[in-house]
Amino acid sequence: MEEAKSTSYVGVSPRKFPRGFKILAHSLQTLCQVIFNSVEKFYVPGGDVTCYYTLTQHFIPRRKDWIGIFRVGWKTTREYYTFMWVTLPIDLNSESTMQQEVHFKAYYLPKDDEYYQFCYVDQDGVVRGASIPFQFRPENEEDILVVTTQGEVEEIEQHNSELCKENQELKDSCASLQKQNSDMQAELQKKQEELETLKSVNEKLEQKVKEQKDSWETELLRLKEQNQKIASENEKMGVRVDQLQAQLSTQEKETEKLIQGEQDKTEQLEHLKKENGKLFLSLTEQREQQMKLKLTVEELKQKEATATKKQQELTDQNFDLSKRLSENQTICSVLQRERERMERENDLLKRENSRLMSYMGLDSLPYQIPTSDQGGAGQNPGLVYGNPYSGIQESSAPSLLPKKCPICKSDIADDIFDHTLEEQHIQTLYLNCPICDKSFSAKEKQIFEDHVFCHTL
Repeated sequence: MEEAKSTSYVGVSPRKFPRGFKILAHSLQTLCQVIFNSVEKFYVPGGDVTCYYTLTQHFIPRRKDWIGIFRVGWKTTREYYTFMWVTLPIDLNSESTMQQEVHFKAYYLPKDDEYYQFCYVDQDGVVRGASIPFQFRPENEEDILVVTTQGEVEEIEQHNSELCKENQELKDSCASLQKQNSDMQAELQKKQEELETLKSVNEKLEQKVKEQKDSWETELLRLKEQNQKIASENEKMGVRVDQLQAQLSTQEKETEKLIQGEQDKTEQLEHLKKENGKLFLSLTEQREQQMKLKLTVEELKQKEATATKKQQELTDQNFDLSKRLSENQTICSVLQRERERMERENDLLKRENSRLMSYMGLDSLPYQIPTSDQGGAGQNPGLVYGNPYSGIQESSAPSLLPKKCPICKSDIADDIFDHTLEEQHIQTLYLNCPICDKSFSAKEKQIFEDHVFCHTL
């Protein structure tokens, strides 16, 4: 009876232990890596609980391992009631450090009388050990006298015998697992020997890699020397490009693109240091590109000559057009001033005509249409107002005395066209600029000519 009570079963209630229960070899081996010691059958509620456990030599604890209190019958490690983090031992090789313990405070412990057990869970969520079931109940419960019948006693004894039988089966299974563990230890030793062999081979390979690295470094130095030669050639080419820039000032942007292309080639050469097999092919491609650049420069020279010639032609055409435009503007200005002069002369003639009409008294004559009885024999029937000179007395004719010019004080004949002659006489006293219409005195002819010449500059 006592032997059945002290047997540890993981996740199974001792009240209803299933018949035919079998544990897989892997699971049992995993659960034996941590052994719980001094587990009581029951703990008094309201007090702290100390859990003692031992780490086996094949198990190495980690920082996030923990011990939980699980209700018997649990299925996953998430069904814990409470848990505590484990304390990592300082020296794993010392036997004293294998004995560990954790303390559970009373207010975290269960309050019912169900069966619970301790389980050690590593940081990967794998259960590495489990204790026998226990309860949380008062001590006086064991002092209660239990009266059972003979049938119940026989049933308990039969159940006890079955449990003993299953316990023996578990012991046999444990012995088999221990044997398997020994075999696995031998296999592990064999694997370690193979690992040592692989380490030796790895060292040889590392030596070969080092020798190959030295060979590559030598090759890299040779490639650097070749690159320096190529860089020297590129510098000469850059000088040549600068000379072309001075000659092709109008194609400065395209020359900058060529310089950028040279820089890109230099970067490609730096990249080709590590590619030994493609170096000579890259050099050939670079020479071809240099030839293309020379051809491009020749084409640019031709384009520049063509553009220069075309620009000269356009400049000549522009000069001719500007000259023609200036002449046309001069002619237009002269015509405009001639037109204004004609308009002024026309206005003077109109005023002179009005003055003469007023002088002869025609502006006060009524507008009459001649009839057959009113027209005299001496009148022209084609004149609407009659003969304008018929009523004029000889004594009323203006005197033909000469007039004085208000500017030069010279004599001007006073006849019918005296105002026109006066206007023409005044215009002869001034010189007008045909471009800006500025007036100069006839005495300042040299100044006028210098002024007109300045417009042509």
